Amino acid sequence: MNDPLFWQHKSLEQMSESEWEALCDGCGKCCLAKVIDDDTDELYFTDINCQLLDQHSCQCSDYANRFAKVSDCVKITLEHHESFQWLPPSCAYRRLDEGRALPLWHPLRHNGDKTLMHRVGASVRGKTISETAVSGELQEFIAYWPLDECED
Repeated sequence: MNDPLFWQHKSLEQMSESEWEALCDGCGKCCLAKVIDDDTDELYFTDINCQLLDQHSCQCSDYANRFAKVSDCVKITLEHHESFQWLPPSCAYRRLDEGRALPLWHPLRHNGDKTLMHRVGASVRGKTISETAVSGELQEFIAYWPLDECED
């Protein structure tokens, strides 16, 4: 990327593929299991993470093959704009789509360094359980911390 501040003056539609990918802060919140209330259609996050999520780095352990290995993994694209609704409020894709700035801790604001993101608690590090280690209903694992935006 030749423009280190691309997100400040480009729309999501104008971004190159590498710029689009760079928007992902790597927090891991999109890799959490979610529950939708059948009566209200309200979306709830759980503290259960996808089996492919590395709980320390908060990155997919097999990003290239994730769709083949996880049947409900969703690729975030403008063509699947409806998927933005299940992204956490702190997500760069959702924030920029809503006309909001990147959070102060976002790695793009720190030359790609994710240290601040983890330090302020904006990632899933230390907060989740792998889906392979869980028994019981998802409703038992509803978590509200993924909705925290950790602005400052």
